[in-house]
Amino acid sequence: MIKINLLGAPKPKRGKRAAAAMPVMAGEGPNPIVMLVIAGVLGLAVAGFMYWRADSEQQRLNAELQREEAENRRLAAVKAKYEQEERVKQNYERRVKVIDELRANQAGPVNLLAMIGDTVNATEAVWLNAMTDTGNSINLEGTALSSHAVANLIKNLQKTEYFKVVELNESIQDPQVKEMQAYTFKLVCEKKRS
Repeated sequence: MIKINLLGAPKPKRGKRAAAAMPVMAGEGPNPIVMLVIAGVLGLAVAGFMYWRADSEQQRLNAELQREEAENRRLAAVKAKYEQEERVKQNYERRVKVIDELRANQAGPVNLLAMIGDTVNATEAVWLNAMTDTGNSINLEGTALSSHAVANLIKNLQKTEYFKVVELNESIQDPQVKEMQAYTFKLVCEKKRS
C-alpha cells in the first residue's frame, strides 16, 4: 500500500514523540491577530456610522421641533386674535339685540296708543279720560253720550284683535252733567299674548 501525504507536513520521525499540534504552514489562512484587528475596525466603523446616523436624526428632529414650536406660537397668536374678534362680535351682537328690543318695546306702546286712539275716534260720542297699562291688561276710563256708544266702543276694541277679552267694569250716568245724558265707564281690556 502506498501512503500519500496530502498535508505536506513532514512525517514525524520515529522514536520522537511529537505533540499532536496543528501544523503551521506559511501562507495558509489568515492570521488571527489580523482578523481581530479587522473585526475591531469594522465594529468601530459600524458603531461610528450608527452614531453619525442617530446624531443627524436627532439634529433633524430638533430642527423640526423648533419649526413646530414656532408654528405653535404663531397659531397661538392667531387664536388669541380670533378669540378677541369673537368677543367683539358677541359684544356687538348683544348691543344690537338690546337696541332691537328697546325699539320693539318702544314701538309697542306707540302702536297701542295709536290703535286705541283710532278706535276711539272711529266710535261716535265717546271720549277717553284715562288709560292705564298694567302689563297684561289695559284699563280705560271715559265718557260717552249713550250706553250704545259704550257698546260700540267695546265692539270696536274687540275687532282690533289686540285684546283677548274686553269687559265693562262700570257704566253709570254722570249726575254732574245736567243739560244732557252722559255716562262714565270703566273698561278692562286683557291683552293677547304674542
